[in-house]
Amino acid sequence: MKKTLTAVLLSLTLAAPVMAKDIAGVKYPDTATVNGKELKLNGVGLRKKAIFKVYTAGLYVETPSKDAAQILNADEIKRVRMFMKRDLKKDQITEAIENGFKKNAGPNLPKLQARLDTFKAAIPAEIKEGEELILTYVPGKGTNVQTKGGPAIDVEGKDFADALFSVWLGKDPVDDGLRDGMLGKDD
Repeated sequence: MKKTLTAVLLSLTLAAPVMAKDIAGVKYPDTATVNGKELKLNGVGLRKKAIFKVYTAGLYVETPSKDAAQILNADEIKRVRMFMKRDLKKDQITEAIENGFKKNAGPNLPKLQARLDTFKAAIPAEIKEGEELILTYVPGKGTNVQTKGGPAIDVEGKDFADALFSVWLGKDPVDDGLRDGMLGKDD
């Protein structure tokens, strides 16, 4: 009886969607609504550089998966919500994202460069500890970039979104632990 109950509880736990998560003091709700669609929290992670906590990130998707390629290939709404754990200057943010972008964009980089420049221009001079950077891809519309101190802009193309989201989920992510967390592999 105990073994059966344990097996049932374990199977329910493994089948349950990710619920609200708290990481490094930042709470990520289990859902987000974009354009009338409910996205589910796929996972959360903490970006560290040396001994410093840089930011937390939550990945919201229409169809949760632990498979990065499946998430990247899906032409569905997806969002990365980054919460800063320290003050970051524009060049720190844009350089890190551009490096990850270049590592994962491959031969598509030349045709994406102008859109990457548009993206970088939308990042404010500084994002303070406690502020957010929210990146939302909507099929047919592009990737929306939102920050407290910068203009909200849209960068067109799924190819751009794929390269941008690959910074965290691609074959050469900015941080392996962060990638695993966003994919829900550390649950």
